[in-house]
Amino acid sequence: MSYVVLARKYRPRRFSEMVGQDAVVTALTHALEQRRLHHAYLFTGTRGIGKTTVSRILAKSLNCTGVDGQGGITASPCGVCTACTEIDADRYIDYIELDAASNRGIDEIRDLLERAAYKPSVGRFKIFMIDEAHQLTKDSFNALLKTLEEPPEYLKFVLATTDPEKMLPTVLSRCLQFNLRPMAPEVVAGHLEHVLEAENVVFDDPSIRLLSRAARGSMRDALSLTDQAIAYAGGALNADAVRAMLGSVDRGHVERFVRALAARDGRAVLAGVDALREHGLSASGTLEELAGLLQQMAIEQAVPGALPDTDPDTPITRELAGLLPADETQLLYSFALHGRQELSLAPDAYAGLSMVLLRLLAFAPGGPGSASARPVVPQAPVASSPKPVAASAALAKPVPARASVAPSATPAPAVKAAREPVPPPWLDDTPPDDGFEPTRAPTVAPAPMVCAALEPTPLGERWMGLVAMLNQRQAISALVRELAMQAQLVDQRDGAEPLWRLRVERESLRAAALVDKLRGALAEGLGIAPLKLEVEAGTVTDSPAKREAAERERRQREAEDLIRNDPLVQEMLAQFPSARIVPGSIKPH
Repeated sequence: MSYVVLARKYRPRRFSEMVGQDAVVTALTHALEQRRLHHAYLFTGTRGIGKTTVSRILAKSLNCTGVDGQGGITASPCGVCTACTEIDADRYIDYIELDAASNRGIDEIRDLLERAAYKPSVGRFKIFMIDEAHQLTKDSFNALLKTLEEPPEYLKFVLATTDPEKMLPTVLSRCLQFNLRPMAPEVVAGHLEHVLEAENVVFDDPSIRLLSRAARGSMRDALSLTDQAIAYAGGALNADAVRAMLGSVDRGHVERFVRALAARDGRAVLAGVDALREHGLSASGTLEELAGLLQQMAIEQAVPGALPDTDPDTPITRELAGLLPADETQLLYSFALHGRQELSLAPDAYAGLSMVLLRLLAFAPGGPGSASARPVVPQAPVASSPKPVAASAALAKPVPARASVAPSATPAPAVKAAREPVPPPWLDDTPPDDGFEPTRAPTVAPAPMVCAALEPTPLGERWMGLVAMLNQRQAISALVRELAMQAQLVDQRDGAEPLWRLRVERESLRAAALVDKLRGALAEGLGIAPLKLEVEAGTVTDSPAKREAAERERRQREAEDLIRNDPLVQEMLAQFPSARIVPGSIKPH
C-alpha cells in the first residue's frame, strides 16, 4: 500500500476530531442538532486550518444515513454509510467542490448553476463547495447571487476563502459566516504529539516546539513539516535535525545576543555574528528568533508570571527579562522586526545583522552612542505616539535627554557639549515657510492650515455614499471614477423619469462618453432604469474629492498638534536650542 501523508491520514472526519476550532464546531453542532440549517455558509481563515475539512464534515452530517441506513441529519456522522465514505473519498456525486483559483470565470459558475436545477441523485442535499471564493470574477459573483440568496430547499452552498475582504458585500450578507482562527503553538504541539505517538515515531519536546512554531497556526503545515522532518531525520525527531531542516537558529545564539546587548558589549555582539557566519546560520532566522524571545520577555516585564511554567524556556526568558529595561526591550523588538527587511539591502546579510544589533547600543544610555561617551548633536525629535510618525522614529527615545549632570557646579564636558551643540546642517539654509520655524521655546505655535473650499450639503452627502458604493464594487475606474470624485450633485429628481444633475469644473471630465459610462454604472448599481444624467459647468463646493481633502487636512492638523504638544518634543526643543521639527516629517497614519 502506498504511503499516505500525515496531513491526509489524520484529517478529521467528524466534528469531535477537530482541533483548535471549538467555537465553530459548537455552533455547527447545535445548528445540526436543532435542525436550524442555513442555505449558505462562509468559512474564512488562513490556509491549512480546516475550512475544507469543516465543509466535508458538514456535508456528511447533512447526508449521513447511519449504520443501518435509516439515519437522518446528525452532528455526528457515522463514517461508514455510503454518503460518509464517498465524501471522504472525494467521489460523492451530490457533493461538488469547485476551486475558484482555477475555475473563476462565468462559464464555470453557469455550469454549476445548471446542475443546481436538478435534485440530488442519491443524497438528502446537494452541496456546492466553492474554495478560494474571493477569486471569482465580478460577473461570476453576479451570476451566483440570485441562486445564493434563494436556493432550492435541497441545495446548500459552502464558500471558503482566505481573504474575505475581497468578497462582495452582497455575497457576505447572504451567507452565515464562521471565522476559523490560527491555532496556538501549544494546541499544534499537543496534536503533533498525539500523531507521532500513533505513528510510533520517537521525538523530543524541543523538536515538537520548533515544528509547532514554524507552522504559524496551520495544522496542515505542521503535519507536512513533521512528515518532512521524519524523512530528514531518518525516522526519529530531534531538535538538531528539525532545526537544520527548518533553517532556524538555536535559541542559545539569540540569548547570548541579549546578554551582550544588556552588558553593552559590542565585541561580544560582533563575535556572535561571526559565529553565525561560520556555522552558516541564517541572519534573517536569527532576527526572527530574537523577535520571538523579545516578545516573551516583554510579556514577562509587563505581566510578571504570565509565561507558562510548563515551557522549559520560561526560566531563561524570565532571567533575560530582568537584564533589559522594558523600553529597551520594545526598541530592540522593533529593530529586529524591521531589520529583516533591511538585510537584502546590506552588503551581505551578516553585515546587516551586525548593524541591526549594534543599533541598540547607539541609542541606549551608557552605550557607545550615548551622551556619556561623546557629544550628541540632536536631530529631529519626534513623539512616541500611536498615530503620527516623524522622519526619525528611532529618536522616539532620544539619547541626549538621558545625559546625566555631574554633581559639581560645572557641567561635565559631555553634558555641556550636548546642551550647546554645533548647529546642525539643516540650519545653514533658510527654512521653508511651512509653519515650522526654528524655536527656542518649549512649544511651537500651530501653523495655519488652508482648508478646501468645502460647503457640505445633503445632496453632497448622498453623492459621497453613492460614489463610495461604486468604488467598492469596482463599477467605475480611471476617468469615470475621476468624474464621479470631482462632481457635485446639485439636483436629484426621482419619479417615473429620474433626472440627476452634476456640476463639474474640468471640461475634459464633461465628455459625453464619460458621462454615459457613469450614468450606466449608477443605473446598474441603484437598479434605476432609465436614468437621465446631466452635467453642467460651474464651481464645485461639495464633491467626494473635496470631502476627502478636508478629511486629510483634519487628520494632518491632529497629527501636528499631537507632535507639537507632546511633552517629550517640548522638552527637547527647550533643552537643545538648535533642535527643531523637520518640515514635512509629520505624517498621520
